[in-house]
Amino acid sequence: MNRRRVGDRSVSRRASRRTAPYGLRLKSLVMARIAVIGAGLGAMAAAARLAVAGHRVAVYERTGTYGGGVRAYERDGFRFDTGPGLLHLPAVYRDLFVKTGRRPLEECVELLRLDPAVRHVFSDGTAVSLPSGSRAGTLAALDAALGAGAGERWTDMLARARTVWEATRRPLLEEPLTASGLPALRAGLARDPYPAPHRKGLLRRRGPTLAEAAADELRDPRLESVLTALANSYGLDAREAPAGAAVLAYVEHTFGSWYVRGGMRALADALYERCTERGVQFRFGREVVDVVTEGGAVRGVRPASGTQGGAERAPGGRESASRDLLDPRPQDFEPADAVVVGGARVPGSAAGAGEDVTAAVPALSRLTVLLALRGARPADTPHRTVVHRADAPTRPLTVLRPDDPALRPDDAHESAVLSVALRPDEADGEEAAARLADRLTEAADAAGLALGERVLWREVRTPRDVEAETGAPDGLVPAPALAGPWARDGGRAVREAGSVRPPNSAATKGLYRVGGWAHPGGGAAHAGMSGALVAGLIVEGDDWRGSA
Repeated sequence: MNRRRVGDRSVSRRASRRTAPYGLRLKSLVMARIAVIGAGLGAMAAAARLAVAGHRVAVYERTGTYGGGVRAYERDGFRFDTGPGLLHLPAVYRDLFVKTGRRPLEECVELLRLDPAVRHVFSDGTAVSLPSGSRAGTLAALDAALGAGAGERWTDMLARARTVWEATRRPLLEEPLTASGLPALRAGLARDPYPAPHRKGLLRRRGPTLAEAAADELRDPRLESVLTALANSYGLDAREAPAGAAVLAYVEHTFGSWYVRGGMRALADALYERCTERGVQFRFGREVVDVVTEGGAVRGVRPASGTQGGAERAPGGRESASRDLLDPRPQDFEPADAVVVGGARVPGSAAGAGEDVTAAVPALSRLTVLLALRGARPADTPHRTVVHRADAPTRPLTVLRPDDPALRPDDAHESAVLSVALRPDEADGEEAAARLADRLTEAADAAGLALGERVLWREVRTPRDVEAETGAPDGLVPAPALAGPWARDGGRAVREAGSVRPPNSAATKGLYRVGGWAHPGGGAAHAGMSGALVAGLIVEGDDWRGSA
């Protein structure tokens, strides 16, 4: 059989110049054996792209379902997102669905752009609703609520954040990161591209943190908290993150915040369906305990349960094919030409295996309170409200109240999700979590949301629940990768390196990383992009530098 080296992996070749469906051009082999560990959004994005490129893809998921942290809780006709509730940069998933099938994203899910994008309620009782994508509307709303000049200071900051977007979009979102390229990217991101204005009499030996830039430029604690709260929602501590984290505000303002009808779980459902349409095989309840290597290259994966046999039933009652995708021969591991790892750790003895990347990656966990409410949702209720608490200024409360019949048993009820980003030890144990859930509900009521008196029942989701579902230590949720030096210990110490994630292709040949714990970091959009980057490396080779 004719064989060739592709990305330093030897695989059988059928036609190097064959045109794949949906516009993909195959530079590498057809029908390589790909094992994907985990079924989060990034892993499924990679699996779908690899399958449509002609590869044989098997996904090993230790739990009984797909989606990673994008899950739903259902009870008594109520339905809640237990992970992210909104989608940013939907173009990532539009591209994915265009490239992997005939039905575009909007035919698979219904996307709604939030407008207003968010309502902020401050501890002094002031409130402001920010429109979606309108500079003039945002300026007017902030001036009306916070005083003349507030809108201009905010939009000026967004203009500076655009500089960060233009400088980092390519290296931090659109280009893959390889093990050999890691030192160069880390060096290139050591300096924060945020153009902080010079203020007379202010001397720093380093670039400002996000909190410092907010105080310098916005000059109103309420306006400052709008920026720092947004960073917090991504798992960042504004006292430690570089000023360039303001790019997150620019992205939300420019590209919008989007709701998926039926909740974010509907996006995971659509992506899972696309994978199965393309022939991806899912093996649920199969934990991979080792990535088998030999001579510095991947040979396969070793599931905890040994060799498989028989059909695997997928969520919803569908069965995957009973044949062994990777190799029908009985042995102690399942051969693969490439292994794609989602999650915080590479299992087994491969290079980098067992490394705890959570210590180097900025991340917080979340406490989430799911409220089943009696009474109809008021017509003028904002979809997203951020409550700034005087007793916990660095821990703002986000309240999501979608107007979606799919989330409630009937129009005489409402579902609401309260969430706060925090360290795992801030909600350690059922009693501590319950007390915090009480305080969050009280804070929402003090902000005028009047939820407490309407509660039929509630479900409190802790960092331990997140850990059980995602496998991430302490239930940590990774933040997106950013440029610039980071502070530590609430801003009291400084580290020079930017928050570069583990590379998409590892030093071990044929080993790849995908999802929020790999380049380009956390969040649904970044996870989806990591799937595109890993698929590109496998299909095009390790010298591929991203789409033009």
